[in-house]
Amino acid sequence: MRAIFLDRDGVICENRSDHVKSWNEFHFLPNALSGLAQLARTDFASIVVTNQAVINRGLVPASVIAGIHQHMLNQVQRAGGRIDHVMVCPHRTDEFCACRKPQPGLLLRAAAEMNIDLAQSYLIGDAVTDIQAGLAVGCTCFMVMTGRGTKQATQVYGQALPGVRYARDLKHAIQMILFLEVFGADHPALVHSVQPPVTRPLVFPAFQGQTL
Repeated sequence: MRAIFLDRDGVICENRSDHVKSWNEFHFLPNALSGLAQLARTDFASIVVTNQAVINRGLVPASVIAGIHQHMLNQVQRAGGRIDHVMVCPHRTDEFCACRKPQPGLLLRAAAEMNIDLAQSYLIGDAVTDIQAGLAVGCTCFMVMTGRGTKQATQVYGQALPGVRYARDLKHAIQMILFLEVFGADHPALVHSVQPPVTRPLVFPAFQGQTL
């Protein structure tokens, strides 16, 4: 099985400086629901991998985070999308766990539990730590310009990390993944994806003039 791993804050929902502590504070980013609906029509498993240190910091109980995720899953399903699994790291940075991104523990656990081929899978994130976790297990990574992406993309780009591409948002990243699957990484239409940030509409010839 192959998967598309998704960060949550900054990719699916708005990234709050004071953290998402309740469902009322959870707001889907533009194009996130339609992107997840497009993903649902593929044979990829869709797995959310999210750092939620608010749990072990004592700011929000684990049960509340679980409730937020259930509401998220319900809304995604109503919009025609699908999220197969949500994996949470509750640890603080000072706990030095193996699952808090940039550590790849959540991805490794998903691979073990769901028989996922990580080298043939993708990760979509908005932070350097997301990209580092994905690259550590061989995923092809997409950094979106939502959330923290615009500020942190230059840091990733400056490291010239192989296997990293850039997209406007979650939906655009999913469209690029599907394009890669059909036409391969060497197609001229994907040349733009190695230079962040993405600031203009992109037209892929294979989509018959559709703007992505």
